[in-house]
Order: sequence, then C-alpha cells, then structure tokens
Amino acid sequence: MKKLLALILACTLIAAVLVGCGGNDKKNEEGKTKVSFVLDWTPNTNHTGLYVAQEKGYFSDAGLEVDVIQPPEDGAEMVVGTNQAQFGVSFQDSMLPAIVGDAAMPIEAVATLVQHNTSGIISLKGQGMDKPKGLEGKKYATWDLPIEKATLKQVVEDDGGDFGKVQLIPSTVTDEVSALQSKTVDAIWVFYGWAGVATELAGLETDYFAFKDIDPVFDYYTPVVIGNTDWMKENPDTAKAFLEALKKGYEYAIDNPEEAAEILLKYAPENDKDLIAASQKYLSKEYKSDVARWGYIDPARWNAFYNWINENKLAEETVPENFGFTNDYLPE
Repeated sequence: MKKLLALILACTLIAAVLVGCGGNDKKNEEGKTKVSFVLDWTPNTNHTGLYVAQEKGYFSDAGLEVDVIQPPEDGAEMVVGTNQAQFGVSFQDSMLPAIVGDAAMPIEAVATLVQHNTSGIISLKGQGMDKPKGLEGKKYATWDLPIEKATLKQVVEDDGGDFGKVQLIPSTVTDEVSALQSKTVDAIWVFYGWAGVATELAGLETDYFAFKDIDPVFDYYTPVVIGNTDWMKENPDTAKAFLEALKKGYEYAIDNPEEAAEILLKYAPENDKDLIAASQKYLSKEYKSDVARWGYIDPARWNAFYNWINENKLAEETVPENFGFTNDYLPE
C-alpha cells in the first residue's frame, strides 16, 4: 500500500510540473497537438501563408490544431515569452528589447516571413524626397522610437543632409493616402507591400526609397516568426511540424497569389478586397525572393544589423553574435 501511495504521489507531482510548464503535450479530442500563434496586428498579407495552412489542412495533416490569436497591447513578444502562445509574429528591430537586458524573455526568431526589408520612406512625387537628403525642412511622421530615428538620421546624413533640419511630427497616420494628399505630413515610413501598394491603387504618384537600398545594414528581417525557446527545446518535433506546415502555406501563396488572397479574405473579410489582391501579388514575390529555402535567416545579415545596434548603443547591453534567431527548426 505504501508503494502504491508513493507511486500515485510521484505521478501527481509529475503531472503538476507538466501543467506548470505550460502543458508540453496539450491534445484536442482528436489527439492533435494544440499550438497557439499570436499575430502582430490585424490579419494582413504578411500572414497569408498562416491562413492558407489553416484552410488547406496543412496544420491538421501535421497533427496540429493551431489557434490564431490577436496581440494585446504588450505585443506578441510578451505572449510568446510567457508561453501563452508558442509562436507569433515580430520584427528583428522591435523584438530587441524582449531578448536583451534585465527583462529578457526566452524567445527567438525561427523563420522570416519576408526575405528582405521592404520598408522605406514614401512622399508625394516631385517634392524632392526621392533621396534621404530631401527630407531637410520636411515634415516626417515619427513614432519617436530610438532605432527608427537612428536609422533615419544615418540615411539622411550619409546622403549629405542635416537630420536636425527634418521636422519630426508625432505620427497619427492611419491612412497613408489621406495623410499625403492632405499634406498633414510630407514623408512616412511604410512597408511598401501594404501602404505603398495602397497609394498605387489610389492613383497617387509618389517617390519612394527603401532603406536597404541606401545601406545594406538595414536589410534586416521584418517580419519574422518568433517561438518560445524553452518550449521548442522541449518539443522540437512539434516545432518542426508547425514550421513545415507553415512553409507549405506560404509556398502555396507564392504559387497562387489570387487564390491565397481569397483565402485571407475569408478569414479577414473586413479588409479591402482590391488592396488584399494587389498586396498579395506584390508580397508573393517577396516571401522567398532570391533564396531557395523558405524562412531562412542569413546569419551575416542578422548580425550586421545587431552590430549596427551595438555601435550606436541602441540596446540595454551588447547583443552577441548569432543571438536571437535559429534556423534549426526550419524545413529543408
């Protein structure tokens, strides 16, 4: 009887530990492993492959039930870092505070959703802002973020301009087309695959320069899939199965942009149909771009950006080489 009681107690303790660790083997009624994925924003074409994988049954075929959730104000990093979701969407620049310093959490990038940085500065055509120096004396809509302003400062000064002459206006932009047309601001930092495409659809003639074209150090990874490091180490097969299914979703979107756009609209019908279609056509060429392996993160490019962060003292502490990402869970 004593041995039986000891065995029952031991099993109870083990079960309690597993539950306390966030449940490493959560199953639904069909025996599929439950995984949560938190977005960075409302559903858009950065996320299309995720919804394709849901719709086409790629996750289900991999033995997974994936719950897609919206981010809280704290962002996806907090949700993934506390293992409330095992995966989510972040960006190499904005995830930095979550991986270094006293408040560092166990998260790392495990795949990139877009192979190259498609962000840059957009302005009305002919206003002289087709190059960074042209921002002198113009109103730029800023989020007042250290990395953002350091990036803009470098490209302006490298082009021979004076960053001190750029008028930094607190950003209240929710519609880039209206903001430019009304001249509320002169220049806006945008991701071209969404806001840039929106200006084209509106028939608005614009000038645009991409940060990566000004300096390769700004060809960092944005957006990326992040995962909970501790959970992935304990569940490597599940992590790999998730990314394999996600890859299939994005590769379908690459090959079938029109059908993929329709799938996204099914899950996010509040979006503008024409914008989704045009944005999907643009991004389907950018998901993998010039690499053969979906999601691959080039260590040299990753390190180059964080080395720039270190040189400009934009992090609480020095970011080590090859820190904050892994390709270990990616399918070949």
